[in-house]
Amino acid sequence: MQATILVISLLGMIAVIAIFLRAISHGATASQSGTVSDNIEQKRSRLIWGLLVFGVIVTAGSLWNWPHDAEASSDSISVNVTGGQWFWEMDRETVPAGKPIIFNVLSKDVNHGMGVYTADGTLLFQAQGMPGYVNKVKYIFENTGTFKILCMEFCGLSHHDMNASFKVVANASGEK
Repeated sequence: MQATILVISLLGMIAVIAIFLRAISHGATASQSGTVSDNIEQKRSRLIWGLLVFGVIVTAGSLWNWPHDAEASSDSISVNVTGGQWFWEMDRETVPAGKPIIFNVLSKDVNHGMGVYTADGTLLFQAQGMPGYVNKVKYIFENTGTFKILCMEFCGLSHHDMNASFKVVANASGEK
């Protein structure tokens, strides 16, 4: 999926480039007729080309390492996470450090935002839990410890009580 999104984004950039090139060529014709000064035309052309190059670099750089590329591999461990008003259920209490963990996130009722936090409150990643759809996110925990899951989308009166925790252990097997 990552490659598809990257290709679509780059094709979109090419379409924008084509539109800008058309505008530049039209502006050059106007410049030749004397309605636009050559200096302004050169500045406009440089600005447009600079923005296009910057846009391609930002697009390729930001999509190259897609954070939600959650393809299962032989060494990955799947964790099913289900949200409901007002709880989180996980099919594992522990996961191993240093291995790819794929969180399969869904909801039983309304949308929930699953945010995984360190003990000091730093957000590591998030995924949207939606009824009837499984979102996947892959993460490799480098440190052991207890991590919290908090709901990041207001889901009702007891939204503030919607939390859970799990442990990341040095055990390479990740067994329950």
